[in-house]
Amino acid sequence: MSTPDAADWWSTAISRIRPGEILLRGYPVEQLIGRVTFAEQIWLLLRGELPSAAQGRLLEAALVAAVDHGPQAPSIAAARMAATCGVGLNSAVATGAGLLGDIHGGAGQQCMAILADLAEADDVRRAARDLVASYRAERRHIAGFGHRFHPRDPRRDPLLELVAEAIEAGEVPGRALEAGLALEAALAEGRPRPVPMNIDGATAIVYSELGFPPELGRGLFVLSRSVGILAHAWEETQTGARIKGPLPKSVLAGYHGEQPRHLHR
Repeated sequence: MSTPDAADWWSTAISRIRPGEILLRGYPVEQLIGRVTFAEQIWLLLRGELPSAAQGRLLEAALVAAVDHGPQAPSIAAARMAATCGVGLNSAVATGAGLLGDIHGGAGQQCMAILADLAEADDVRRAARDLVASYRAERRHIAGFGHRFHPRDPRRDPLLELVAEAIEAGEVPGRALEAGLALEAALAEGRPRPVPMNIDGATAIVYSELGFPPELGRGLFVLSRSVGILAHAWEETQTGARIKGPLPKSVLAGYHGEQPRHLHR
């Protein structure tokens, strides 16, 4: 392989690293340090340009909102268990982050795809009602709405308020928020209690309004939740516990197999 071919093997527009030089999207890193926030840096690397102040504020708010949901979350519980098994902190974090899949961690991406379809409809409210009717007929759950712990997710309102402010300021288009609220209203029809959106729905609106594709919406959630995973894994390492399983020693897992029997051969 010739030298030019070898140099192009991992060619990238994200960074240029040379002796004494680190360029990130064309900016010398020394000019970014102390002058841009971590959220703005994330935007720069993913999108190629720095965000506006309003865009950076929205991104940071969404990242802050989703950092943690306690040790009952499988990703965090797994990271804590891993931390008691003698693995390094990096492995404990990787264990937790590796559990963020379609069911646990993927709802935001799924909701973003739904919002994108609704936002293209001529009549968003009617499209939302039709979508809810089809999901109910198929007994399917609409990602981003309802919560098994919170009657109303405390993270919903502050995020949507920030989106509304950005819409009023002309910083974001507003179609994702319109679609999300229409879907929320359609889900409440015919029910004694509403089905408000959860953190996945609220951040899906934020990331959609900011122009991120659904796949990056999941990636951003993983970045955010990794903070909580790291904090819990580190806390668990400080307890000195060893090989901590999912249940306390006093509680044995249920058994519904065959009763004790003898082998006759």
